[in-house]
Amino acid sequence: MKSLNIYTKIGLKNNDDIFRYLIDNLKPSSMLWDYFVDWNKVFINSKQLEVNLNTLNYLLGKKDFDDEFRWLIKNHPEVISTIPVLAVRNGSNDKKFNILVDYSNNKLVYDEYDFTNADNTDESIEKYLEYIKKTGLIKLFGDKGVKQNLVDYVLGVEAGLDSNGRKQRSGNTMEKIVEEFVKKISEKHGFTYLTQANAASIKQNFDIVVPVDKSSRRYDFAIKHGLELTLIEVNFYNGGGSKLKSTAGEYKTLQNEINRTNHNFVWITDGLGWHTAHQPLLETFNHNDYIINLSLLEQGALEEILSKD
Repeated sequence: MKSLNIYTKIGLKNNDDIFRYLIDNLKPSSMLWDYFVDWNKVFINSKQLEVNLNTLNYLLGKKDFDDEFRWLIKNHPEVISTIPVLAVRNGSNDKKFNILVDYSNNKLVYDEYDFTNADNTDESIEKYLEYIKKTGLIKLFGDKGVKQNLVDYVLGVEAGLDSNGRKQRSGNTMEKIVEEFVKKISEKHGFTYLTQANAASIKQNFDIVVPVDKSSRRYDFAIKHGLELTLIEVNFYNGGGSKLKSTAGEYKTLQNEINRTNHNFVWITDGLGWHTAHQPLLETFNHNDYIINLSLLEQGALEEILSKD
């Protein structure tokens, strides 16, 4: 670790003190108000389906569902693409499936169900009907299913699916938080910064070559201050797991790569998950130049790093 005046200012005398401060002052959450559900996305997705869903409402409560379904698809084939939406999905909005329909007799048998085309031939309609029955979607249309409106049902599905994006939003909120500090520091000192910067964009904007340890590498921030360039990675871990150990090892290696080009590297990380992974964090802490948490960011550590002569 390289020394900073801020460490002495807050009473940290050595590396052991600094690391203990890092661990003892982890934040309990990076959660912002938009963490729970991205409602704009939910309503946009639902609105795009609304006309077809209202057409499918015709089937709600129908006693002779099979014949009514055949009639509806024959006369309104455009609703075919909406049928998979009624199943709880993985968020990718797939409309074409290879389903394992038989795995007995030491043989795996697959059947394809394609909802991408408005195919209202009798053969295709029977396959759509089979899909609705075997997935259990037919229960939605029965007495115990949706009472009045499939649009409301899909709105709930979309909200549930969007909750799967919370992990991604958690990472994005950490970037959003750090950018507030980066922006203010840059405005104060006349620095220039990029977000999600890869080697090409850094070369184009700053005319500086940066190391690439993997082809997909995008630095969360690249800050040009004077003649120097500082590259920053940020993350927040609510829980433990092997990911923390691998991330610590990755950034230890990345520090070596960046050192070869005389640029600066700062890793800003936080979250109570690090309580379960002291050792890998300590190893990288002892190796890297700068590892700070949000508390040290608040204390002014990043501004001091960027303002150093």
